[in-house]
Amino acid sequence: MGGKIVAGFFFVIVGFSSIFFFTGALILRISTQLFDPKLRILHLYTCFWASVYIWMMKCWKYEVKGKHNVKRGRTYVVVSNHQSQLDILVAFTCFFHFKWVSKIEVFSLPLIGWNMRLNKYIKLKRGDKKSISEMMDEAEKTLKSGSSVFIFPEGTRSETGVLRPFKPGAFVLAKKLKLPVLPIAINGTIHALPKYSINYHGVHHMVMEILKPIEYEEFKNMEIDEFADYVRTVIAKRVSAHNAGGYLNEKF
Repeated sequence: MGGKIVAGFFFVIVGFSSIFFFTGALILRISTQLFDPKLRILHLYTCFWASVYIWMMKCWKYEVKGKHNVKRGRTYVVVSNHQSQLDILVAFTCFFHFKWVSKIEVFSLPLIGWNMRLNKYIKLKRGDKKSISEMMDEAEKTLKSGSSVFIFPEGTRSETGVLRPFKPGAFVLAKKLKLPVLPIAINGTIHALPKYSINYHGVHHMVMEILKPIEYEEFKNMEIDEFADYVRTVIAKRVSAHNAGGYLNEKF
Protein backbone atom coordinates (compact mmCIF):
# COMPACT_ATOMS: atom_id res chain seq x y z
CA MET A 1 0.00 0.00 0.00
CA GLY A 2 2.85 2.39 0.87
CA GLY A 3 4.36 1.91 -2.58
CA LYS A 4 1.09 2.88 -4.25
CA ILE A 5 0.79 6.03 -2.13
CA VAL A 6 4.31 7.17 -3.02
CA ALA A 7 3.70 6.39 -6.70
CA GLY A 8 0.37 8.22 -6.64
CA PHE A 9 1.97 11.29 -5.06
CA PHE A 10 4.71 11.22 -7.70
CA PHE A 11 2.23 11.10 -10.59
CA VAL A 12 0.18 13.94 -9.09
CA ILE A 13 3.34 16.07 -9.02
CA VAL A 14 4.13 15.09 -12.61
CA GLY A 15 0.62 16.06 -13.70
CA PHE A 16 0.54 19.48 -12.08
CA SER A 17 4.13 20.42 -12.88
CA SER A 18 3.61 19.46 -16.53
CA ILE A 19 1.19 22.37 -16.89
CA PHE A 20 3.99 24.75 -15.95
CA PHE A 21 6.65 22.97 -18.03
CA PHE A 22 4.46 22.69 -21.13
CA THR A 23 3.70 26.40 -21.00
CA GLY A 24 7.45 27.04 -20.98
CA ALA A 25 7.95 24.63 -23.88
CA LEU A 26 5.29 26.39 -25.93
CA ILE A 27 6.85 29.82 -25.32
CA LEU A 28 10.29 28.42 -26.16
CA ARG A 29 9.09 26.82 -29.38
CA ILE A 30 7.50 30.04 -30.58
CA SER A 31 10.47 32.21 -29.63
CA THR A 32 13.22 30.00 -31.09
CA GLN A 33 11.69 28.45 -34.20
CA LEU A 34 13.16 31.07 -36.58
CA PHE A 35 16.80 30.44 -35.61
CA ASP A 36 16.67 26.85 -34.26
CA PRO A 37 15.09 24.68 -36.98
CA LYS A 38 16.36 21.43 -35.41
CA LEU A 39 14.70 22.44 -32.10
CA ARG A 40 17.89 21.78 -30.14
CA ILE A 41 17.00 24.33 -27.45
CA LEU A 42 13.51 22.91 -26.99
CA HIS A 43 14.93 19.39 -26.72
CA LEU A 44 17.43 20.49 -24.07
CA TYR A 45 14.56 22.12 -22.17
CA THR A 46 12.66 18.82 -22.43
CA CYS A 47 15.75 17.02 -21.09
CA PHE A 48 15.62 19.36 -18.08
CA TRP A 49 11.86 18.81 -17.65
CA ALA A 50 12.31 15.02 -17.60
CA SER A 51 15.41 15.16 -15.40
CA VAL A 52 13.54 17.08 -12.70
CA TYR A 53 11.48 13.94 -12.00
CA ILE A 54 14.60 11.81 -11.64
CA TRP A 55 16.25 14.41 -9.39
CA MET A 56 13.21 14.78 -7.13
CA MET A 57 12.94 11.04 -6.41
CA LYS A 58 15.89 10.57 -4.06
CA CYS A 59 15.28 6.82 -4.11
CA TRP A 60 16.27 6.77 -7.79
CA LYS A 61 20.04 6.97 -7.83
CA TYR A 62 21.16 7.38 -11.42
CA GLU A 63 24.47 7.54 -13.23
CA VAL A 64 25.36 8.25 -16.86
CA LYS A 65 28.60 6.70 -18.09
CA GLY A 66 30.41 7.18 -21.39
CA LYS A 67 29.27 10.71 -22.26
CA HIS A 68 32.63 11.18 -23.99
CA ASN A 69 31.41 8.75 -26.67
CA VAL A 70 28.92 11.37 -27.92
CA LYS A 71 30.77 13.79 -30.17
CA ARG A 72 29.35 17.25 -30.74
CA GLY A 73 28.18 17.76 -34.31
CA ARG A 74 27.90 14.06 -35.18
CA THR A 75 24.64 12.35 -36.13
CA TYR A 76 23.87 8.90 -34.72
CA VAL A 77 21.28 6.18 -34.90
CA VAL A 78 20.91 5.66 -31.15
CA VAL A 79 19.74 2.24 -29.94
CA SER A 80 19.17 0.92 -26.43
CA ASN A 81 17.68 -1.97 -24.52
CA HIS A 82 14.29 -1.22 -23.00
CA GLN A 83 13.39 -2.36 -19.47
CA SER A 84 11.02 0.25 -18.06
CA GLN A 85 9.19 3.51 -18.65
CA LEU A 86 11.99 5.05 -16.60
CA ASP A 87 14.39 4.39 -19.48
CA ILE A 88 12.98 7.46 -21.21
CA LEU A 89 13.53 9.75 -18.22
CA VAL A 90 17.04 8.41 -17.68
CA ALA A 91 17.89 8.88 -21.38
CA PHE A 92 16.89 12.54 -21.14
CA THR A 93 19.48 13.06 -18.39
CA CYS A 94 22.21 12.60 -21.06
CA PHE A 95 21.40 16.09 -22.41
CA PHE A 96 22.43 15.49 -26.03
CA HIS A 97 20.36 16.19 -29.10
CA PHE A 98 18.13 13.49 -30.60
CA LYS A 99 14.58 12.79 -31.71
CA TRP A 100 12.64 9.94 -30.13
CA VAL A 101 10.78 7.27 -32.08
CA SER A 102 7.78 6.56 -29.85
CA LYS A 103 4.44 4.79 -30.08
CA ILE A 104 1.71 7.02 -31.44
CA GLU A 105 -0.50 6.73 -28.33
CA VAL A 106 1.99 8.73 -26.27
CA PHE A 107 1.58 11.75 -28.55
CA SER A 108 -2.08 12.00 -27.52
CA LEU A 109 -1.29 12.38 -23.82
CA PRO A 110 -2.10 15.86 -22.50
CA LEU A 111 0.93 18.12 -21.98
CA ILE A 112 3.71 15.50 -22.21
CA GLY A 113 2.40 14.14 -25.52
CA TRP A 114 1.79 17.66 -26.81
CA ASN A 115 5.39 18.51 -25.99
CA MET A 116 6.53 15.51 -28.04
CA ARG A 117 4.64 16.99 -30.99
CA LEU A 118 6.29 20.38 -30.39
CA ASN A 119 9.69 18.66 -30.51
CA LYS A 120 8.80 16.87 -33.75
CA TYR A 121 9.56 13.48 -32.28
CA ILE A 122 8.64 10.59 -34.56
CA LYS A 123 5.38 8.65 -34.24
CA LEU A 124 5.00 4.90 -34.72
CA LYS A 125 1.89 2.74 -34.61
CA ARG A 126 3.20 -0.70 -33.74
CA GLY A 127 2.23 -3.48 -36.13
CA ASP A 128 0.90 -1.06 -38.76
CA LYS A 129 2.89 -1.40 -42.00
CA LYS A 130 1.89 2.03 -43.28
CA SER A 131 2.92 3.68 -40.00
CA ILE A 132 6.22 1.79 -39.98
CA SER A 133 6.94 3.00 -43.52
CA GLU A 134 6.06 6.60 -42.55
CA MET A 135 8.26 6.34 -39.46
CA MET A 136 11.19 5.14 -41.55
CA ASP A 137 10.73 8.02 -44.00
CA GLU A 138 10.49 10.58 -41.20
CA ALA A 139 13.49 9.11 -39.36
CA GLU A 140 15.54 9.20 -42.57
CA LYS A 141 14.60 12.84 -43.15
CA THR A 142 15.48 13.68 -39.55
CA LEU A 143 18.87 11.99 -39.74
CA LYS A 144 19.68 13.71 -43.04
CA SER A 145 18.89 17.05 -41.40
CA GLY A 146 21.57 16.40 -38.77
CA SER A 147 19.45 15.25 -35.80
CA SER A 148 20.19 11.89 -34.20
CA VAL A 149 17.29 9.45 -33.80
CA PHE A 150 16.75 7.33 -30.66
CA ILE A 151 15.06 3.94 -31.16
CA PHE A 152 14.31 1.03 -28.83
CA PRO A 153 14.84 -1.81 -31.33
CA GLU A 154 13.20 -4.42 -29.08
CA GLY A 155 9.94 -2.64 -29.91
CA THR A 156 8.58 -2.92 -26.37
CA ARG A 157 9.84 -3.26 -22.81
CA SER A 158 11.31 -6.55 -21.63
CA GLU A 159 9.49 -8.00 -18.62
CA THR A 160 12.59 -9.81 -17.35
CA GLY A 161 15.50 -7.68 -18.54
CA VAL A 162 16.54 -10.33 -21.08
CA LEU A 163 16.88 -8.50 -24.40
CA ARG A 164 14.26 -9.32 -27.01
CA PRO A 165 15.33 -9.78 -30.65
CA PHE A 166 16.11 -6.45 -32.31
CA LYS A 167 13.82 -5.25 -35.08
CA PRO A 168 15.64 -4.15 -38.26
CA GLY A 169 14.48 -0.52 -38.72
CA ALA A 170 17.32 1.26 -36.92
CA PHE A 171 19.92 -0.83 -38.71
CA VAL A 172 18.39 -0.31 -42.14
CA LEU A 173 18.64 3.45 -41.53
CA ALA A 174 22.25 3.30 -40.33
CA LYS A 175 23.37 1.22 -43.27
CA LYS A 176 21.45 3.20 -45.89
CA LEU A 177 22.74 6.56 -44.63
CA LYS A 178 26.20 5.24 -43.64
CA LEU A 179 25.79 6.60 -40.12
CA PRO A 180 27.31 5.31 -36.89
CA VAL A 181 25.16 3.41 -34.42
CA LEU A 182 25.42 4.64 -30.83
CA PRO A 183 24.62 1.69 -28.52
CA ILE A 184 23.37 2.33 -25.00
CA ALA A 185 22.99 -0.17 -22.17
CA ILE A 186 20.49 0.60 -19.41
CA ASN A 187 20.61 -1.15 -16.03
CA GLY A 188 18.49 -0.92 -12.90
CA THR A 189 15.32 0.70 -14.23
CA ILE A 190 13.58 -2.67 -14.27
CA HIS A 191 14.08 -2.89 -10.50
CA ALA A 192 12.76 0.63 -9.89
CA LEU A 193 9.69 0.44 -12.14
CA PRO A 194 9.00 -2.97 -13.73
CA LYS A 195 6.76 -3.39 -16.75
CA TYR A 196 3.03 -3.32 -15.84
CA SER A 197 3.84 -1.63 -12.53
CA ILE A 198 3.22 1.90 -11.29
CA ASN A 199 4.25 1.12 -7.72
CA TYR A 200 7.17 2.59 -5.78
CA HIS A 201 9.80 -0.14 -5.31
CA GLY A 202 12.26 1.49 -2.91
CA VAL A 203 15.81 2.68 -3.48
CA HIS A 204 17.47 1.59 -6.73
CA HIS A 205 20.60 2.49 -8.66
CA MET A 206 20.02 3.10 -12.37
CA VAL A 207 22.89 3.30 -14.82
CA MET A 208 22.87 4.43 -18.43
CA GLU A 209 26.08 3.48 -20.21
CA ILE A 210 26.80 5.09 -23.58
CA LEU A 211 29.04 2.67 -25.42
CA LYS A 212 31.57 3.34 -28.16
CA PRO A 213 29.88 4.18 -31.50
CA ILE A 214 29.85 1.43 -34.10
CA GLU A 215 31.14 3.07 -37.26
CA TYR A 216 29.89 2.31 -40.77
CA GLU A 217 33.17 0.64 -41.72
CA GLU A 218 32.52 -1.99 -39.05
CA PHE A 219 29.14 -3.10 -40.42
CA LYS A 220 29.07 -2.13 -44.10
CA ASN A 221 29.54 -5.76 -45.21
CA MET A 222 27.00 -7.23 -42.77
CA GLU A 223 23.48 -8.23 -43.69
CA ILE A 224 20.81 -6.35 -41.74
CA ASP A 225 19.88 -9.32 -39.51
CA GLU A 226 23.53 -10.01 -38.77
CA PHE A 227 24.11 -6.33 -38.00
CA ALA A 228 21.08 -6.18 -35.65
CA ASP A 229 22.25 -9.33 -33.82
CA TYR A 230 25.77 -7.90 -33.53
CA VAL A 231 24.55 -4.66 -31.90
CA ARG A 232 22.21 -6.63 -29.63
CA THR A 233 25.19 -8.68 -28.44
CA VAL A 234 27.26 -5.54 -27.79
CA ILE A 235 24.50 -4.08 -25.61
CA ALA A 236 23.57 -7.39 -23.95
CA LYS A 237 27.09 -7.84 -22.61
CA ARG A 238 26.57 -4.69 -20.50
CA VAL A 239 23.05 -5.50 -19.22
CA SER A 240 23.19 -7.31 -15.88
CA ALA A 241 19.60 -8.64 -15.93
CA HIS A 242 20.18 -10.16 -19.36
CA ASN A 243 23.35 -11.92 -18.24
CA ALA A 244 21.63 -13.16 -15.08
CA GLY A 245 19.00 -14.84 -17.27
CA GLY A 246 16.25 -12.44 -16.28
CA TYR A 247 15.46 -10.45 -13.15
CA LEU A 248 11.70 -10.80 -12.84
CA ASN A 249 9.66 -13.96 -13.17
CA GLU A 250 6.40 -12.38 -12.09
CA LYS A 251 4.40 -9.26 -12.77
CA PHE A 252 3.97 -6.69 -10.04
